[in-house]
Amino acid sequence: MYDFVPAYVAPAGSPIRELHKYVGLPDMISFAAGYPDGALFDVEGVQRAFEQAYADPRRCLQYTGTEGLPVLRDALRSLMVGRAAQVEAENLLVTTGSQQGFDLLLRVLMQPGDICLVEQPAYPATLQALRMHQARIVGLHGDEGGIDTARLRAWLAEHHAAQPIKALYTVPTFSNPTGRTLSVQRRRELLELAVQYRFLVVEDDPYSELRFEGPALPSLLTLAADIPGASDWVVHLSSLSKVIAGGLRVGWMIAHPDIIKRCVIAKQTSDLCCSSLTQAVAAAYLSSGDMDRHFPKVIASYRDKCVALIAALQASFGTSIRVEHPQGGMFLWARCEEVDAARLLAHAIDNRVLFVPGGAFYAESGPSPEFRLSFASPSRQELATGAQRLHAAYQQSLA
Repeated sequence: MYDFVPAYVAPAGSPIRELHKYVGLPDMISFAAGYPDGALFDVEGVQRAFEQAYADPRRCLQYTGTEGLPVLRDALRSLMVGRAAQVEAENLLVTTGSQQGFDLLLRVLMQPGDICLVEQPAYPATLQALRMHQARIVGLHGDEGGIDTARLRAWLAEHHAAQPIKALYTVPTFSNPTGRTLSVQRRRELLELAVQYRFLVVEDDPYSELRFEGPALPSLLTLAADIPGASDWVVHLSSLSKVIAGGLRVGWMIAHPDIIKRCVIAKQTSDLCCSSLTQAVAAAYLSSGDMDRHFPKVIASYRDKCVALIAALQASFGTSIRVEHPQGGMFLWARCEEVDAARLLAHAIDNRVLFVPGGAFYAESGPSPEFRLSFASPSRQELATGAQRLHAAYQQSLA
């Protein structure tokens, strides 16, 4: 009846969002959604920030520049200094979460048929956005250390002359869905390849503050400053969703001014500007020092929950399950060789426990024994009970 553009003739929704209809079932335990633990929100600190922001209602209730509220931009630049990255104002754009930043980048750079390399398994919303922009997605299968840069180097040497790539997308620190972290050596090699073959590296970095084990690693953005020409080829995306509150919907993009300029114009045609009110609240909170005081509590809780869920899975499954142990983030990547995770999910729903099957995280979906579990939001008791329910579903799948 309607003449939709090709990408929206038969669009596929988010496989994770599709599971939300089950969350409200009685007694359901969800390991599916990548939500932070609402019980750990700094409610009092955010309320104080709201009151401070609203002390100047004419500012926070009015439109602001597309680039972002100046006081928030200054606060974000200070935050990045704490992450060992010097950022000029012309390199920064405030976005409605980091996902909008990625979408804006695709709008200004990606034409139908352009190639984007994506680490696999990958965040489904990234795959969804690339499909909507009719990009050609090439999956890079790595290992427990993330992208295998030796394999990437070989692929580029063989294919790039005939099939030049436009960009590479990665979550190098506590990847979603695997929780994997790219080593410093591989980060440097990736940046050197980007300079050599002239492609953008899109670094999505929403989880690096959630480290509960091991030393902090420099971001690709930070390392690029020491590699000639590399800073021109890095686009850094980040967000406050996982470290303050997802409801603020505050993210940011750091990139070359030529990219930022065009993304600003693309954003003007999308939402004009982010909410001035939530930007003012975020700026007040970041400037208060409350996050530094509060966040150790969040880290300690996630550390304990991660350990608890791994222990509960091993107690229930024994050697039937393989679980990667992350150093931070919100996710576990698990594998049960004998079953297809999509079939396991049907039994899991009957047993009132949810997870995301591994096929959702690949450009070409198919049967997979892998699945993602989020330990951040459930309570300790739910982690233990959910592991038992998952094992019951596993036994039913085998039968």
